[in-house]
Amino acid sequence: MTSRLLHRSLNGAPPTAVGGKGSWLHLADGREILDASGGAAVSCLGHNHPAVVAAVQAQAGKLAYAHTGFFTTGPAEELAEVLVGHEPGGLSLAYLVSGGSEAMEAALKLARQHFVEKGEPGRTRFIARRQSYHGNTLGALAAGGNAARRAPYAPLLADTFSHVSPAFAYRGMRDDEDEAGYVARLAAELEAEFQRLGPENVAAFVAETVVGATAGCVPPPSGYFRAVREICDRHGALLILDEVMSGMGRTGTLHAWEQEGIAPDIQAIAKGLGGGYQPIGAILLNERTIAPIRAGSGAFAHGHTYLAHPVACAAALAVQKVIAEEGLLDRVKVLGARLEAGLTERFGNHRHVGDIRGRGLFQAIEFVEDRATRKPFDPARRLNLRVKEEALSRGLGVYPGGGTADGRAGDHVLLAPPYIATEAEIDLVVERLGTAVDAALAA
Repeated sequence: MTSRLLHRSLNGAPPTAVGGKGSWLHLADGREILDASGGAAVSCLGHNHPAVVAAVQAQAGKLAYAHTGFFTTGPAEELAEVLVGHEPGGLSLAYLVSGGSEAMEAALKLARQHFVEKGEPGRTRFIARRQSYHGNTLGALAAGGNAARRAPYAPLLADTFSHVSPAFAYRGMRDDEDEAGYVARLAAELEAEFQRLGPENVAAFVAETVVGATAGCVPPPSGYFRAVREICDRHGALLILDEVMSGMGRTGTLHAWEQEGIAPDIQAIAKGLGGGYQPIGAILLNERTIAPIRAGSGAFAHGHTYLAHPVACAAALAVQKVIAEEGLLDRVKVLGARLEAGLTERFGNHRHVGDIRGRGLFQAIEFVEDRATRKPFDPARRLNLRVKEEALSRGLGVYPGGGTADGRAGDHVLLAPPYIATEAEIDLVVERLGTAVDAALAA
């Protein structure tokens, strides 16, 4: 039967998923797929977790929807309390949306309104980084540095965003500098961009704490975000951290910024917030950010129909309770170390794997044609997609990425297994990925 659904690819419909249990997805053709990337780093508790399913069913049976222009709900209030009741890093309020792109749009608009109501309307510029991704809506896409995703829509993207170099040691650190020197160079470039724009014109610096799909699980060099925070503070700009993919436990701490010795003014979260059980995202913000609005208009001039959706909030609340009650942050650290060790053993000396990187259960391998020169493969080879296809044929789901090196060339695959995976499943991920990579390279 011809599908009436507009799929991501017009070259044919993908296989049909009909169920799932734990780390595994079940397909209509009878195959079982080890979901080693959680889709796009979404399914942090795997599939069909009974506590989350029960919470969704119970809330749907009580109240499915209430518009936030008129009402609040218990699940939304409780979720916000869980997220920021203890004020992590000074973050004290949550604004609940339906996904990561919505969260980043809200973050950008909140930063702008902050300065309008503070009496600094000239702060219209945002600085972000190349090789980043912040979402697919027009504002978030403009903030991001994913060249391929930006290209078709470039005429529609606001020029209020500028981009500096990514903190990408494998591709950016010179042979003649150490990590501290690399950080100093990146900080000097950011400072120069502030000066070029005029520090009084910059609203915020925007960055993924650990870069996700565009570059493949790139952690920052030590001291980088401390330097960034200092520059933002010196010039009165806000720091917006995008943890849509890397946050909510994925890197071994609830927030990836906890490992950097700093905290943002605004943080975006989404994927690990609801674990895929319902569409949900959020921004978390500190009192400094909301204070001028509280003292001024008294309202954030933004909104969506499905803000703080009760069923979505109930799902996210259940996911966060499971993470806390089952000690899954510690589990992420243990399984993450096992995954990293397995990848290192299998690919550490592979002639076409240039880098293995990441934190916790957020790992990637980058492919190169030549390890010595770090030369990427010809993009026309579509190696990352070939690895995805070979992995799927072996019952393994991985998340591919292209343009890793410079926005055009470069290939990686990203792994983000669920926090509830077993040690045997982690080992199976490495085993199946190894055979898939070799098969893709031989094709």
